[in-house]
Amino acid sequence: MTDTTFTPRVFSGIQPSGGLTLGNYLGAIKRFVDMQDQGDFETVYCMVDLHAITAKLLDPATLRHNTRELAAGFIASGISPEKSILINQSQVPEHAQLGWIFNCVARMGWMSRMTQFKDKAGKNAEAVSLGLFAYPALMAADILVYHATHVPVGEDQKQHLELTRDIANKFNHDYGVNFFPEVEPVIEGAATRVMSLRDGSKKMSKSDPSDASRINMTDDADTIAKKIRKAKTDPDALPSEIEGLADRPEARNLVNIYAGLSEQTVEQVLADVGGQQFGTFKPALAELAVSKLAPISGEMARLMADPAEIDRLLAKGAGQAREITAPILKKTYEIVGMVG
Repeated sequence: MTDTTFTPRVFSGIQPSGGLTLGNYLGAIKRFVDMQDQGDFETVYCMVDLHAITAKLLDPATLRHNTRELAAGFIASGISPEKSILINQSQVPEHAQLGWIFNCVARMGWMSRMTQFKDKAGKNAEAVSLGLFAYPALMAADILVYHATHVPVGEDQKQHLELTRDIANKFNHDYGVNFFPEVEPVIEGAATRVMSLRDGSKKMSKSDPSDASRINMTDDADTIAKKIRKAKTDPDALPSEIEGLADRPEARNLVNIYAGLSEQTVEQVLADVGGQQFGTFKPALAELAVSKLAPISGEMARLMADPAEIDRLLAKGAGQAREITAPILKKTYEIVGMVG
């Protein structure tokens, strides 16, 4: 019986698919920074570039640019290469090596029930890549190759975290060990799901044809303020109670964004702004957004002007990561019976 004591460790990652938005910042990156700064966990944050090619092969120059831009977004937002391990996935080969083991642990039935695969494959499932079907097993390996205990995720990734727990439990059961932890999802915050500025019923997305529907993390101060001033609203005043946001998706979205940026609860925000018209609230939100986001945009531009420095920081992170992942993979191979 192999019994393992698990260090409290956070792992999470974002695909370098280009076009970071406010949704990525409030829904993920800001929470990464908060968990780093709490000091309760070791933190590992990843540009999951292997996942970025599952749906379609990207132009190589585009993938390299997107990976560096995402790293710049992480660092500019407050993820410190001195406090966290910052990597791109492909530079830590243990991810893919453990991913193969987990391909052999996971069951076809588990994978076929993944709703994100069904959504992305649509009616043309026979034509999509095997990678798109199997990538939740690689996602499990991304997490468990660090023996991560906590993963900050959005609601849309909860099913994949459940699969990660299933894979860990099956491996442990099949080999009579307590080697991989049961990972805990961390889902919190007022704006973990940021919606479109043009339609409060749709998630903010870089693929929306309208640039006005989103705030890009590369937008300058004037653009950020203009987009918020033009965001869709309704004619009613803001309520003082959260129940008053029911059936008001645009109002709820803007209040959530304010809460996320100001690090308040929705209830606290409404206690302050209840009764205000949007003509008063939107300028205040614009001022807040510019104060928080414009410095990040400027720092991203500075970092992107020196890609060699970004590459150096990622190479440093890969070395740190492998100090954790190589022993875990070696022990996994021993448990399975690999010789070498």
